[in-house]
Amino acid sequence: MAAAAAARAVSVSAGLRGLPRTLPLVVILGATGTGKSTLALQLGQRLGGEIVSADSMQVYEGLDIITNKVSAQEQRMCQHHMISFVDPLVTNYTVVDFRNKATALIEDIFARDKIPIVVGGTNYYIESLLWKVLVNTKPHEMGTEKLTDRKELEKENGHVLHKRLSQVDPEMAAKLHPHDKRKVARSLQVFEETGISHSEFLHRQHAEEGGGPLGGPLKFPNLCILWLHADQTVLDERLDKRVDDMLAAGLLDELRDFHRRYNQKKVAENSQDYQHGIFQSIGFKEFHEYLVTEGKCTPETSNQLLKKGIESLKQVTKRYARKQNRWVKNRFLSRPGPSVPPVYGLEVSDVSKWEESVLEPALEIVQSFIQGHKPAAAPVKMPCNEMENKRSYHMCDLCDRIIIGDREWAAHIKSKSHLHQLRKRRRLDLDALATIESQSISPDSDKEPEEKGSPGQNEKELKSGV
Repeated sequence: MAAAAAARAVSVSAGLRGLPRTLPLVVILGATGTGKSTLALQLGQRLGGEIVSADSMQVYEGLDIITNKVSAQEQRMCQHHMISFVDPLVTNYTVVDFRNKATALIEDIFARDKIPIVVGGTNYYIESLLWKVLVNTKPHEMGTEKLTDRKELEKENGHVLHKRLSQVDPEMAAKLHPHDKRKVARSLQVFEETGISHSEFLHRQHAEEGGGPLGGPLKFPNLCILWLHADQTVLDERLDKRVDDMLAAGLLDELRDFHRRYNQKKVAENSQDYQHGIFQSIGFKEFHEYLVTEGKCTPETSNQLLKKGIESLKQVTKRYARKQNRWVKNRFLSRPGPSVPPVYGLEVSDVSKWEESVLEPALEIVQSFIQGHKPAAAPVKMPCNEMENKRSYHMCDLCDRIIIGDREWAAHIKSKSHLHQLRKRRRLDLDALATIESQSISPDSDKEPEEKGSPGQNEKELKSGV
């Protein structure tokens, strides 16, 4: 099997020589723990390609274990870009900064007749490379005051920010939750720096030739997108083990050192920020209590906080993996439109069958793109509901909550919290009705109030939402 893969790799590499610039941009999608970096390295070696990381935390120096960076040895085996080049104290590195640098790198790789392989789990970083989806505001350099204003905006009350946005861009405000201060602040920034509403910018991009539901036209016409997916139970077990492996590899020492060098002073000054820069990495803030109390509490308490941090890291990692898969399904598989490229799925649940189930099919798919014809493998298809509005605005007066999206609204009205509020309101209404009826009965009347329904009937009404 390995010999067959090697022979096919030689064939792929030979097919690259003498070709004009119709080489594909290979993009590897998938949740954390599915083996994206492994496949990227294998493809890079066999195709003579170069890897462009699309991970918002791996751009920073430090925390190599917790951000799951490829090793120095692996980086020597195949050229990697966009890893460990931003100082960890920089907190204003943005997706626009990433887009500009990574796009230039991809163009350079193409210019040298090599295949760029984009791999990473930061959704909006990947989208920024595929579509014209970002709005350029004023030019800036890292370290200037331009983005400080946006950070200051994010410190304001979310509802106040949202009200300001609704005055200048009601369409965008209707799509954003007041609690999503980062996106609300970004939309305000677009308007304040350009004089044009964010929603108008997006309308213009969608209207461009080749534009579609995800934004403006595709930047690279020959896109080969591979999606690694696994059974959720298998992936959950794999992610738990990965956390254990990180601990065995020296995770705690890495966290202690990083905390001492970069975060201890901020904690003492009560100015720590776990919402920007590398400090928002999954796996650092989860150990905050353990790091700030180590040596200042009993060993038993410290051990309890350590266990709490480990469990929290495992839970957050699994939630993040689900979020990544939802993004692939929502942004690629369920969206109609000509500007949404096909996605080829690769099942990675059984790592013992990696070569025949993942590597060999991936090589065949990429080779088809190199040769300019459709792969034999069929792309992943998912039924889509064109009538579903993913950014619709719903206000639940009962729960005092704003819900964005039709699907989210349908889930909310079936949720335990909503049904609890519904029962609570029903009981209050029944109590109020009983009070009114008791007041309407004369003192000398020996008639009982009319029964308004058996407990079973009332419960059925509650479940039906009546």
